[in-house]
Amino acid sequence: MAGLTRRQLIWFGAAAGLGAAVAGVGTWERYGNDAFPDFWPRFGADGLVTNEWAFRHPHGSGAHRSADWVATSGSLFASGGLGWTGRPDAGKTGPHSQTADDSAVFRLVSRRRDFGPVRVSFQIRIQPPITTARTPPEAWDGAHVWLRYHSPQELYALSFRRRDGTVAIKRKVPSHDSSAVEGGDYATIAEGSHGISYGDWHRVEAQAVNTFSGVRLRLVINGKEVLHTVDDAPGPLATPGGVGLRADNSELWFGDFSARRA
Repeated sequence: MAGLTRRQLIWFGAAAGLGAAVAGVGTWERYGNDAFPDFWPRFGADGLVTNEWAFRHPHGSGAHRSADWVATSGSLFASGGLGWTGRPDAGKTGPHSQTADDSAVFRLVSRRRDFGPVRVSFQIRIQPPITTARTPPEAWDGAHVWLRYHSPQELYALSFRRRDGTVAIKRKVPSHDSSAVEGGDYATIAEGSHGISYGDWHRVEAQAVNTFSGVRLRLVINGKEVLHTVDDAPGPLATPGGVGLRADNSELWFGDFSARRA
């Protein structure tokens, strides 16, 4: 088959709470320029993977830099083959996140930014939201998946577990208002109600695929589609970007994360 390159990726992880070892085999195939390689990040030895300090000081002595992930806020740890936010707090991390993880505001994005028509899926466990002196309770506290991430000001956010029980799909674009959150404005383009239990494992899938009318976005939880919409004014978000996770006042564990062509 001309133009075909094939690579097999094998990953293993033992996940306390999953009831069994997490194990699988992933493959990616590239046919000319029509596809991108699958993204199946793995976690090795327990400990800090990367944190916001490494993002701000990438060449600093002791910086923990990941080949797969960038943490623009908070800390990412490996724990039993899983990704983990740590127990969220709002302190300064330093190079090693030893005294604080700052994961009350957790922002994690892939280094790769070539994901166009993409299907992201993962297993996740989330604890009930907390608060800190710096992060009072908000309706949106919880967990969200990012698609088409161009910058902190330009992305899609699909909320799958919020404090208020809402699921939502939002588009974020740069703002000229200096008071805007992280320099961007959110527009809700779909929302509904769908709660999932805290402390249990759930499967989440999110998709972004271009159509003639815009970008089709889907959110699936435990095999059930809970939101489906088309953004008919995507602007730059019609082009490829990164994928990632966001958490607010919430402790997360995640595993079996993949981003594949949709």
